[in-house]
Amino acid sequence: MNTFFLGNSEDEMEFMPIIPLNEDGEGMEDDKIPEELSLLPLRNTVLFPGVVLPITVGRDKSIKAVNDAYKTDKMIGVVAQKDSNIEEPGVTDLSDVGTVAKIVKLIKMPDGGTTIIIQGRKRFKIKDIVTEDPYFKARYELLSDEVDENDSEFDAYVSSIKDLAAQIIQLSPNIPSEASMILKNIENAPFLIHFVSSNLNSDVKEKQQLLEINNLRVRAELLMKLLQVELQLAELKNKINNKTKADLDKQQRDYFLQQQLKSIKDELGGDTNDREVKEMQRRAELKKWPEAAKELFTKGIEKLERMHPSTPDYSVVYNHLDLMLDLPWAEYTKDSYDLKKAKKVLDADHYGMDRIKERILEYLAVLKLKGDMKSPILCFIGPPGIGKTSLGRSIANAIGRKYARLSLGGLHDESEIRGHRKTYIGAMAGRILQTIRKVKSSNPVMILDEIDKVGNDFRGDPASALLEVLDPEQNGTFYDNYLELEYDLSKVLFIATANNINAIPHALRDRLEIIDLSGYSIEEKIEIAKRHLIPKQREAHGLKDYKFTFSNKVIEKIIADYTRESGVRELDRQFAAIMRSLAKDVAMGTKLKDTVSEERADKALGKSKYSNEIYKTGNPAGVAVGLAWTYVGGDILFIETSLSDGKGELKLTGNLGNVMKESAVTALSYLHANAAAFKIDPKLFQHKNVHVHVPEGAVPKDGPSAGITMLTALVSGFTGRRVKPYLAMTGEITLRGQVLPVGGIKEKILAAKRAGIKEIILCWQNEKDITDINPEYIKGLKFHYVREMNQVLETALLKR
Repeated sequence: MNTFFLGNSEDEMEFMPIIPLNEDGEGMEDDKIPEELSLLPLRNTVLFPGVVLPITVGRDKSIKAVNDAYKTDKMIGVVAQKDSNIEEPGVTDLSDVGTVAKIVKLIKMPDGGTTIIIQGRKRFKIKDIVTEDPYFKARYELLSDEVDENDSEFDAYVSSIKDLAAQIIQLSPNIPSEASMILKNIENAPFLIHFVSSNLNSDVKEKQQLLEINNLRVRAELLMKLLQVELQLAELKNKINNKTKADLDKQQRDYFLQQQLKSIKDELGGDTNDREVKEMQRRAELKKWPEAAKELFTKGIEKLERMHPSTPDYSVVYNHLDLMLDLPWAEYTKDSYDLKKAKKVLDADHYGMDRIKERILEYLAVLKLKGDMKSPILCFIGPPGIGKTSLGRSIANAIGRKYARLSLGGLHDESEIRGHRKTYIGAMAGRILQTIRKVKSSNPVMILDEIDKVGNDFRGDPASALLEVLDPEQNGTFYDNYLELEYDLSKVLFIATANNINAIPHALRDRLEIIDLSGYSIEEKIEIAKRHLIPKQREAHGLKDYKFTFSNKVIEKIIADYTRESGVRELDRQFAAIMRSLAKDVAMGTKLKDTVSEERADKALGKSKYSNEIYKTGNPAGVAVGLAWTYVGGDILFIETSLSDGKGELKLTGNLGNVMKESAVTALSYLHANAAAFKIDPKLFQHKNVHVHVPEGAVPKDGPSAGITMLTALVSGFTGRRVKPYLAMTGEITLRGQVLPVGGIKEKILAAKRAGIKEIILCWQNEKDITDINPEYIKGLKFHYVREMNQVLETALLKR
């Protein structure tokens, strides 16, 4: 016997259809079918006439029915259950139409079960159930197939059924190839329909529907529809299987080639690439990075393993992974919360600067109480040489953090901050992440030096890129183009330094906590020289073991005669010059004196560079002394006025900015309007040209603070009354004659003190700035606080 089935594999079915040797139904007419037929309910299949099936019988009722039938006429009625899940079916659970079958063979199995081989004979319909115990017995009527004579369409259906079945056999890998040949050799049309129906991979309801149809053509038509569905499913299944197989074949091929490549590398003495990748994986296991970083690293490693080291992209991927491993993800140094120790460190490193030290101690206090907070973004504004940058290092030492310095002076390329994309040749991470990588800590003190010197051009605007870095609300997710990940900068204590606050873009300035650092007074410079500068230069020039000192008087002379600065950088250079001169004496065998005298300092430094005599001499009428603020500190400036015959024109010289020119015009207009009060003939304004000049024309000058000085100089020029000697002033004026406050007061006051000025005129609103200055530093200075120009002129001008 040959066997085959359509659709599912053997283990998914409870039977195997068998092709009988007598497909034409020879001998079926001789069967003696009893009037009452024993019934055998089948769960999962429908038996068709002519088809042979092996059935395993398990139920007690069914076993008894089969045994009794086999002992007598071997005929039994096979019907399908409506619901295959019912273990003990009742009368209503049986289909009305079934197939009379002959038990060809009954086999007792070793496990006690019974298997029978049955062949379908004729269709029947149950009339009524005679008995239910010990098994079902029923009266029936036999059904015959209706066949139309000379129906050409029926023959076409039969041919199509053969073709469809053959296609399904070809697409189903579990069906033996011989099945196709057997199918071609079946010539009996009804049997072909029954046989294909029996092997159809449809559910029991559809097969039962086929069995119940009397007209063979209608039965063939329904079978065609079911076969079409079966063919589509087989094609889809075959397509999926082929695709899965192709994917599996590629994986196996890749694996095979990888193993071959590995064997070749082992023969050649191993591969450094493998060692590098393994080392990276080992380092990665120790990292506490976020899930996104872990995922990106895993993808990168997998890519690296597939690449040959000689390919150009290998170094790009390797360098990117190396950066990820070097960055200190979630690695923080522990802050020292000992506020007393921090204060000692700050005091030891820098003299003065009480405001900044207080701010740092406040930050530490909050950190100590709260345990964690976003770091503030501080910005130290002040003239050069006062220790803004070195203060950052002191802060790092005071709180036990790593120190990093990032110079922004002259930076033009935005990629320096955000990094380059990896597609560019020579791409690298931005300087922020490079610095973090270098210090190996995610919470260092980072100095952004000279933030006011950042430029912008066609390569981008670095100042705008800094907006994200310097915003505590945003920098927790700082994105670097090269890293292609977000990095947390919220724990970094950024400290920016700048000389000129006006040069910082407004949006960037808004993110900074501005702390003004004013210049040092002479008294402060003396202390700084004794505590820091002299010991440093002594050691730098090999004079540490030689005993000599500088008196306060000598230090003060060096400050007054050789420096004009707010900081101490130039003073440091002067001490270096003196130390070089002393080192030469030691090297030549000259014995050093215990104290460095003024004469010895003059010998080393040469003649005095600066003198205060120019400010102490009496000035002619029309000249007044003003106080100015520059980004390098306070300064003294003269404003000179001269009158000449003409048509009342005003001429301004001395490299003045727009605001300063407008101050001169405002002063002249006020003077013109109030000429009678100052006892000036109004006709003078029509017949005299006025020339206002500010010496040192090479230096640009701007700002409103020279307003009262210009008015004083003009009144002095028109009235001939001289300005009081040793007097300087600063303040803005209005056309109504009011005096307005100005900035940079401490710098200006210290400049006046250096120049030997004894009296200073200020706006009354600037009095609060004077109270912030240590009284010791302004001893000997007399301040006049004014509200209106009349008060300025009464104080500044001498009587005729």
